[in-house]
Amino acid sequence: MFILGVPVACVAWTVTHEELFREPRQYCHEQSTRGPGVFRRKFFYLFTCEYCFSHYVAAAALLLTRFKLLFGDWRGYLLAFFALVWVANQYMSIYNRLRLEIKHEQVEIKADEQVVEERKAA
Repeated sequence: MFILGVPVACVAWTVTHEELFREPRQYCHEQSTRGPGVFRRKFFYLFTCEYCFSHYVAAAALLLTRFKLLFGDWRGYLLAFFALVWVANQYMSIYNRLRLEIKHEQVEIKADEQVVEERKAA
């Protein structure tokens, strides 16, 4: 379960956040806010939200792997589906927090460098 959550989180994050899919994501964002009809807007919204998109990626992963959790029938798929979405979203939250901390550290370093440069100039 925890290993299967990694590719689900990776695909969901990449499609909804990374530069590689920026243009399609911008198109989807426009369609989700300005598109005609509720169904069209909701369909395109799922490509802009990592939580929403992770449900579809998790469903595809379960179809490919036939992974079940606790039960050998449809209940195992249902439990695995919700657990996998939860695990993948925990991974994405950790990754997002790590990126924010790194960005914050970079801003602090630049501010410290500017202070040092100003002291040298004075």
